[in-house]
Amino acid sequence: MQALRATYETRGPVPQDVIRPVTVDLPAPAAGQALVAVLAAPINPSDVLMLTGGYGMLPPLPAVGGSEGVGRVVQVGPDVSGLQPGQRVLLPAGSGTWASHLIADARRLVPLPEDADPLQMAMLTVNPATASLLLSEFVTLAAGDWVIQNVANSGVGGYLIQLARQRGFRTVNVVRREGAVAAVQDQGGDVVLVDGDDLHHRVKQATGGAPVRLGIDAVGGMATERLARCLAEGGTLVNYGLMSGEPCVVSAQSFVFNDLTLRGFWLAKWFRVASRDAQKALYGELTRALAAGHLKARIHATYPVQQIQKAVAAAAAGERDGKILIVPGAA
Repeated sequence: MQALRATYETRGPVPQDVIRPVTVDLPAPAAGQALVAVLAAPINPSDVLMLTGGYGMLPPLPAVGGSEGVGRVVQVGPDVSGLQPGQRVLLPAGSGTWASHLIADARRLVPLPEDADPLQMAMLTVNPATASLLLSEFVTLAAGDWVIQNVANSGVGGYLIQLARQRGFRTVNVVRREGAVAAVQDQGGDVVLVDGDDLHHRVKQATGGAPVRLGIDAVGGMATERLARCLAEGGTLVNYGLMSGEPCVVSAQSFVFNDLTLRGFWLAKWFRVASRDAQKALYGELTRALAAGHLKARIHATYPVQQIQKAVAAAAAGERDGKILIVPGAA
């Protein structure tokens, strides 16, 4: 059958210029494989960085864009058990999900609840897991503790706010523009502040001077130091992204006199080292929360595969309120 895929054969500084929709012929699924119709797939910052060459792990070229998504099984090959045509499934990470259809290893397809919103389920693999692990893997927090994060209006930021609230933590949420404040407040952020040189003074005032032991940074550059200055003595600052394009900057004063610890987090590495049971436990919890509507991400717009260049441009622009998704069935 014919399928439409968003393919790139080179990388460059303008991500939408290197990707285009291509029609290909897909074979029937072989033994152990399944043919899946893609229902929805998000565009994450890491996907854009793969197009520009700025990500830490790059697929060989040519490649199909898209690192996660949800689909429906169309046909299964020989020797496949536990999957049936018509079943909704979570697509394997890194499987080139910006497509109308794809062939996947049937063992890597995870059945999903039929009553859950497919657009929300399409974002399950990367952002909710990142947010959950950032809250649990570095500092042992108790109910009432404060966490501070920047890029709070991002996908990870929104999930972190919701998960922190469910676990009894309070959040200080830093954004880079005034126009993003209201949306973060609507998601349940306890304190929302616009970044600036006096951030640590405003955080102290907003929290009543309560210690903040965990900071979450996705910007890098001097934004890292501004978060560091908000942390209590012995606090931990975790970086998981460099949206500024600049390396993290932390002063000697923060390290020496405030005994700060700077850590890094990469979900791909966690997948390599976490046990199968740990992965199943995390994604089981997140799937149930998403299916029940207890976790939700804002969606800015959806695009069909045919409009992949417009979709990538919108995702790369930054001035938006929510995620961009590829929905092959979109008009």
